Parts: sequence; structure tokens; C-alpha cells
Amino acid sequence: MGLGVLIIGKSGSGKSTSLRNFDPDDVGVINVIGKPLPFRNNLKTIQCTNYNDIKRLLMASTAKSIVIDDAGYLITDMFMRGHSTGAKGNQVFELFNSIADEFYYLIRSIDQLPQDKIVYFIMHEDKNDYGDITPKTIGKMLSEKVDVAGLFTICLRCVCEDGEHKFLTQTSGSDVAKSPIGMFPEKEIDNDLKMVDDTIRSFYGFHDKPESSEKTKKLEKGDK
Repeated sequence: MGLGVLIIGKSGSGKSTSLRNFDPDDVGVINVIGKPLPFRNNLKTIQCTNYNDIKRLLMASTAKSIVIDDAGYLITDMFMRGHSTGAKGNQVFELFNSIADEFYYLIRSIDQLPQDKIVYFIMHEDKNDYGDITPKTIGKMLSEKVDVAGLFTICLRCVCEDGEHKFLTQTSGSDVAKSPIGMFPEKEIDNDLKMVDDTIRSFYGFHDKPESSEKTKKLEKGDK
């Protein structure tokens, strides 16, 4: 099965910027709302908001790594199109059920991908009633019944501290950041998704993994 990785953060925290070191042949980008990436690049991007089309793209892509940026707008788009029809009563309930179903089964579709394919779900973050930082969704089904972050083994949180963008690899106690023991030797690492991709592939021993970058080698040794 493929591997899903969740990336969350506020606007401007460096979520999309983290793609900057990928080469075009390394990654495929599904750009949900078609917003230009915040750096000069020639990455291969496709704009798409249709769940079935995205699933087909995941299966057909020759790229070993695929980024869905910003996956949270798949939820927003479906809500905005649905609520504007004047739905009432049970129709509203069915709309929220459909929103949850589509997003949940998109995540679960990663199980059908080859073992060495990694799909990154980039989402905005939100704060729940308990003050915990979680992926931003719509409705209680995804946030309470499903728990989106719980569907991923790896969840990195983008933060900006003193003007420097970082990934958090482990929870501070009030967020959902997490990663397997020993994958990343530091709680804070550089905001570089290519380096993260190399590290994940090295950790799991994926076949045909790309040659580790210098940053990855330093991370594996525990050097800064």
C-alpha cells in the first residue's frame, strides 16, 4: 500500500514553500484551487477538485511522490457548492455526510497505491474546543468521528519562528504533529519536503529511493 503524509499549518507558515527543492520528475502536484506556488518553479501541476479524477491521477501518475495542495479546499469546495443549493433539514445532514465520506475514502484510496508511492495532504490548521491544533475541516463528522490526523502515521506541522520556517516532527502536547520513532532525530527540522521525502524513503527502505540529499544524510547522523 502507499503512504499518506499529513502536512498542516497556518497560512504563510511555509506549507507550499516546502516543495521548493523538488525536481519536476520527483513530484506531481495536484493544485486544488489553482493558486500559484510561492516560488519560481517548473513543477508539473494539475488543478482538480473532483475526487474521482484525483483518485485516477494518483493511480496513473508516474511520480513516486504526489502533493495535494491544499487538500482542505476539497472539503471547502464541496461545501460551498452544496450549501448554495438551499438544502434544508435532512439534505443538510446528507451534505455533511457526503463531504466526510468523499474525503475519508480519498485518504483510504492510498492503500491501493504501490508501496513506494507517497501522497502528501497539505491542509490548513485549526484549533478545537480543547485548544488542540488539528487539521481544518468542516462539520463534526471529520473532526470528531473520523479524526483526520489519526488516519496518518506521519503528520508534520509547519511553523514560522523568528522569520524561519520549520517542520515540527513531534507534538508539543497541543498539536497532532507526529512521526515514527527514529525517523527524525530532531523535533524541529528544516522546512524542506524533498528532504523529508528522502528521509521517509530511507527509513522505510523503499525500492528505487532517490539518493539521499546532504541534508538527509546529516539528519540521519543527527548533525545540524
